[in-house]
Amino acid sequence: MNKSIIYQQRRVELAKRICAKTGGGVAIITTAPETARNRDSEFPYRHDSDFFYLTGFEEPGATLVLKIAGSPSQPQLEAHLFCRPKDAEREIWDGIRLGPDAAPSVLGVEHAYSIHELDTKLSDLLADQNAVYIRLSESAEIDRRLRHWMKQVRAQARAGVNPPSEFHDVESLIHEMRLFKDVHEIDIMRRAAAISALAHIRAMQVCKPGMREYHLEAELLHEFRYSGAQSVAYNSIVAGGANSCILHYRAGDTELRSGDLCLIDAGCELDSYASDITRTFPVNGKFTGPQRALYEITLASQEAAIAMTKPGNTFMQPHEAALKVLTQGLLDENLLKLAELGSLDNALETGAYRRFYMHRTSHWLGMDVHDVGSYREPLDAVPSSSEKPWRVLKPGMVLTIEPGLYIRPADDVDERFWNIGIRIEDDAVVNDSGCELISRGVPVKADEIEALMKNN
Repeated sequence: MNKSIIYQQRRVELAKRICAKTGGGVAIITTAPETARNRDSEFPYRHDSDFFYLTGFEEPGATLVLKIAGSPSQPQLEAHLFCRPKDAEREIWDGIRLGPDAAPSVLGVEHAYSIHELDTKLSDLLADQNAVYIRLSESAEIDRRLRHWMKQVRAQARAGVNPPSEFHDVESLIHEMRLFKDVHEIDIMRRAAAISALAHIRAMQVCKPGMREYHLEAELLHEFRYSGAQSVAYNSIVAGGANSCILHYRAGDTELRSGDLCLIDAGCELDSYASDITRTFPVNGKFTGPQRALYEITLASQEAAIAMTKPGNTFMQPHEAALKVLTQGLLDENLLKLAELGSLDNALETGAYRRFYMHRTSHWLGMDVHDVGSYREPLDAVPSSSEKPWRVLKPGMVLTIEPGLYIRPADDVDERFWNIGIRIEDDAVVNDSGCELISRGVPVKADEIEALMKNN
């Protein structure tokens, strides 16, 4: 299939949703700006995910305008793309640009113009339109430009031109679409997860006491790029020893020591889609008794969450299943005191576990590592409810499953468990019968990890 057809189909679907809401209007979606890193240097460019989802276009300096009319069953749609014009001088320095002339045939849009024409053409596109769909409060600059475009339209009132009277947030519509992945997206995510799994295996295989965290980060980055991924999906976490108890730790220069654990939370981005895998392993290749005990509890909690990740269950049910196993394990190891809490149910109800497990078990995954989509049912699905219930899982949703335990030193904590941080994370695609774990190319059982590292 021509890739441009995928993006055309998504634009049509958005048009149907807009027609259902207001009978049509104009949607304006701008890509991300380039960002300066320091003098004469910019951060590597990453396009806006919503914009790319509807266009497949990766260049900066672009805006998509959709003019929509008709009905949900028969939407009438015109896609107008504003992009950087061809510029022989700048292309010498920055690379080849697609340009407005080639954009219609390559991207499947009806019209394309130079981005420099945006302000002059928007007034015509907004004229006599009832509704505008835009990312409300996206930035001060977008708000300023919207006011300018509206002023231009209002200036034509004596000529019988009416300005839009309604303004709606386009993000909620796009994000509801992005929550459900199609076959094309899931295929990319499977490949991204496979690359990331190879990177985790590589890090385990080369890990030795005396190395630094940044050495393993370098191994991850090498495998990502060598295998064809364009970037990291997020800053890699490589945390040795006590650092494993810091949730969003960045790989630093801490020495990896024999007897300590190393927690790696890392994933690549492939063709604009993220992967997200966490594994925890012993630096010397052999779990200690306390490390293995907590590892087995964490793995059992993940297995419980996986079993609950299936259509018809809510987003919270895997988390609740993981919590029950984790909390019972903390009681069994006397990290939570049964004599003080009285029962497992009371430990759960009071949140006593939060001292050692303070994050949720899952998040959506897709073009963004913490992907878009409401974790509660949409308001229009439960109009009479005072509080929206948790989202019901359905095929096509993709989420992580990542329980953990983080034991910091404290007077009332057995010293054998100090500075043990464990997280196990896999990527799950909800299907008709349950879920598919697409990241299990890297070992997860303690014995398998030890066997992999045995010859280090």
